[in-house]
Amino acid sequence: MTGARVVVIGGGLAGIAAALDCADAGAQVTLLEARGRLGGAAYSFERDGLRVDNGQHVFLRCCVEYQALLARIGASDLVSIQERLDVPVVAPGGRRSRLRRNALPAPLHLAWSLLRYPFVGPRELLSLALAMQSLSRLDVEDPVNDERSFASWLAEHRQHRPAVEAVWDLIVRPTVNLGVEEASLAQAAQVFQIGLLTDARAGDIGWARAPLSELHDRAARVALERAGVEVRLRSTVRSLDASLTVVASDGFSECADAVVMALPPRQAVSLLPPEAGVDAGLADKLGTSSIVNLHIVYDRRVLDEPFFAGIGTPVQWVFDRTESSGLPGGGQYLAVSLSAADGELHATSQELRDRYVPLIAELLPAARDAVVERFFVSREHAATFRAAPGARAHRPGPRTAVPGLALAGTYTDTGWPATMESAVRSGHVAAAVVIESLGHDSLARGGRDLGQPNLAAPVAPADSVVVGS
Repeated sequence: MTGARVVVIGGGLAGIAAALDCADAGAQVTLLEARGRLGGAAYSFERDGLRVDNGQHVFLRCCVEYQALLARIGASDLVSIQERLDVPVVAPGGRRSRLRRNALPAPLHLAWSLLRYPFVGPRELLSLALAMQSLSRLDVEDPVNDERSFASWLAEHRQHRPAVEAVWDLIVRPTVNLGVEEASLAQAAQVFQIGLLTDARAGDIGWARAPLSELHDRAARVALERAGVEVRLRSTVRSLDASLTVVASDGFSECADAVVMALPPRQAVSLLPPEAGVDAGLADKLGTSSIVNLHIVYDRRVLDEPFFAGIGTPVQWVFDRTESSGLPGGGQYLAVSLSAADGELHATSQELRDRYVPLIAELLPAARDAVVERFFVSREHAATFRAAPGARAHRPGPRTAVPGLALAGTYTDTGWPATMESAVRSGHVAAAVVIESLGHDSLARGGRDLGQPNLAAPVAPADSVVVGS
């Protein structure tokens, strides 16, 4: 396919992955991005001298395609990953525990930690173990399981409020961006099966040590240009027809041999030609779920961990972003991530400050006497699609009815929730579809199956920051 002209519309992680794959296969690739940066929904910005991520994005060791993309763009040294899963859990009054894995194989790797976990009583531990065993065998590809709520399944398996709050919702809410009451059983089961119940190492947590735009924008742009991809920023696509003619606001116009549409569903549907056969009501059927992030700068250090999860409190996950933000002096900058945050979405910054600063002080004794020097809020109104019961039936595959036109994005049917891993996987599959349409052997990612993570694959280094010991 040497010389084939491929246009990728959208410069998020899905578009970056697709553009690199197509360029590696010998295509002449142009990537069009409406904003003045790459990175899509995972980016950073400057605020009052701080380098701030729009939200706290983490990944797990099982997210091998995202980590492979970081290696491809030369950004692996900008992330860290735990040697072993270790999650500090904090309740009001400063009660603490940890969900930490040991060296045993899954699912025994968390047994000792759960036995010492004070938020689940001894009577509930057996039913928790039995439920996890049952969940590990659940068929996540069965549409019946996708049409059912996770909460109904938990109730059937005698999971009561303490276990739901202390274990199930603690993991489902930040990964699926819905609480257990609203999340699809199949999607929640996929998270537990891949992240916790299959391989002991899969759930080790990784995060960026630098602002996200240093990875997803700066490093990605360098890698794309080295691969021969023409990157056009501030280039808004105005039209796309069934002949694959793309017209953009900056004067770009080309009849491409193939196109990867890597925009969010609402924008994608507005541009796709009717001949593509994509449901015009797709975005409404998938819905959206929001994320609200609180950014708090204290005059002193109040947290002695890289992050923690809250329990028995509206505070969900809190991350120390002091170093990556460039905050001078002896203060500390915490990012509070609130997933499925429809209740907080329309609250004012002052209302959120009045509510959450005291709540954090209930969790962190050192915050009680600390002065809040800065407080601001970032909101992602449509952060993800809603992985609610029945949602997977509406997630389209990468192929459209127009040859050479493929879809990419976290909303496509990757089987994963709307994560960075899902975005990268969708880009790889979309690239394979268009390359195949051009008469070239499909990129099969070196023969790897994108359905399951291969933890033997190279992963990001774990020696920069180690959580736990």
